[in-house]
Amino acid sequence: MISVKNLYKSFGDVMAVDDLSFEIKPGDVVGFLGPNGAGKSTTMKMLTGFLPQSSGEISIFDMSLSQHPIAIKKRIGYLPEGAPAYGDMTTLQFLNFIAQIRDYSGKEKQERIQDVIEKVELQDVLDKPIENLSKGFKRRVGLAQALLHDPQILILDEPTDGLDPNQKHQVRQLIQNLAKDKIVIISTHILEEVSAVCNRVMIIANGKLMFNGTPEELNRKSRYYGAITLRFSYKADTSELEELEGVAGMEVNPENGDITLFAEPDKQILHLVTALIQRCKLPVDSLMIEQGRLDEVFRDITQMEKAE
Repeated sequence: MISVKNLYKSFGDVMAVDDLSFEIKPGDVVGFLGPNGAGKSTTMKMLTGFLPQSSGEISIFDMSLSQHPIAIKKRIGYLPEGAPAYGDMTTLQFLNFIAQIRDYSGKEKQERIQDVIEKVELQDVLDKPIENLSKGFKRRVGLAQALLHDPQILILDEPTDGLDPNQKHQVRQLIQNLAKDKIVIISTHILEEVSAVCNRVMIIANGKLMFNGTPEELNRKSRYYGAITLRFSYKADTSELEELEGVAGMEVNPENGDITLFAEPDKQILHLVTALIQRCKLPVDSLMIEQGRLDEVFRDITQMEKAE
């Protein structure tokens, strides 16, 4: 559905997007990750037709974005960074305005507006001017306008920015439900967002694509993936843990005394560790198999590009 080939975007001497190529198919919920200034928002603006590319090709629904911009934009919902809106309008006035722009009228218009009000839970702020809303509600109004025309592609720039934990959970559930029959692209710097809603991750740094795969594949890049972390009720002799067969190394957390054991490649050590705990009667309060630490992987990938 979306095909990007050799995409470049420069602002004067600054190369914001540098030779990006990727494809996204229906059912994908893509987490677009990168440090500030990596080119995430610029790429999204080009995908929506808001910014022209310096060079390269963007094809959506087998149509060139440069040749069929209006036909493609009708099928895209976009939540830009900052969720700009007309502050002097009330929430309901703004949604009516967006519906009119989308060429809805009569019963269909009212049904569309009511549907997004319920999905994003805006009932309490319908008669309040947008400029008086909290940052979280402004974000939800922005999400509502992106959903109003039931688009096939949703492009969301920091969709949970400013939301409290309950609101974040609600929006993530909404995104997961929408993804059943849509393409969803989420630009974010919140790593937990990737684990919560995405089935694919792309990481860019300095405008270049550094990783493209599943969250599981990204987790596997962590040296903590499959490691075993032990928490003790009191300090004990743990020297035998490091000497276990298949253990490649041990790390002690200086703050809480937790011990993390790293396995040798392709080795399973869980049964050996649990057997030793029982045999030596070690005071272990909890045992956790690490799923990988995305913050560490993210730093490694993005700093590698900076170093190069």
